[in-house]
Amino acid sequence: MAIGLIAALPAVLTGICCDAAAATPEFHIEARRVLDTPAPATDRGQHALTLTLVDIGGWNEAEIREAATVAARILAQCSLRITEAEWLRIRVPASHRDFHTPRSRELAQALGLRKPTVYFAAGTRQVPAFDAEAIGRGNSRTRPELADTVWIARGARDLGITLAHELVHVLMDSGEHVNAPGNLMAAETSPENTRLTPAQCARITATGTRNGLLQPGVD
Repeated sequence: MAIGLIAALPAVLTGICCDAAAATPEFHIEARRVLDTPAPATDRGQHALTLTLVDIGGWNEAEIREAATVAARILAQCSLRITEAEWLRIRVPASHRDFHTPRSRELAQALGLRKPTVYFAAGTRQVPAFDAEAIGRGNSRTRPELADTVWIARGARDLGITLAHELVHVLMDSGEHVNAPGNLMAAETSPENTRLTPAQCARITATGTRNGLLQPGVD
């Protein structure tokens, strides 16, 4: 399964800002492309997932594309198919390049992007600090702007596996980890941890569909 560029929009689309009187910073979309996500025939007729992949931390575009490809392969075992992945590079002030709840809420609210949204940040200023965090419905009640988002800091290891792991947290709306050998949802990501059980797949598709993040019946 490969992910390649199929469409490109102008290098600078728009500047997004809010009430100037409130001193809200500007966020500029510098580039925006749709990534082609062909899937094996076994995925067809199942659940469709559309992703928004946002670079705010100066990532390499090819690195993000490869991570999405790896994640797509892993999620395919649950009959999930990434039918569209939109990549954006957004210029943000230095204050918003890291994941930090107050600033990241401002960013997510101003952009209003389709979800689930994955932000590839420069780092994190959260305490405790994690390489990646998923925010579902259950852990976003005090920060609703961040619901159904994933935040990944530069340097996160096993990037494609980490992306799949965090997306499952969002789709399941659960922060649970498991101890089963080789399972994707182990607390630590690893190249050996990529499997999902039928029960996990059922929960992913049921919860993801109920929350409007998955669409059933891809032809």
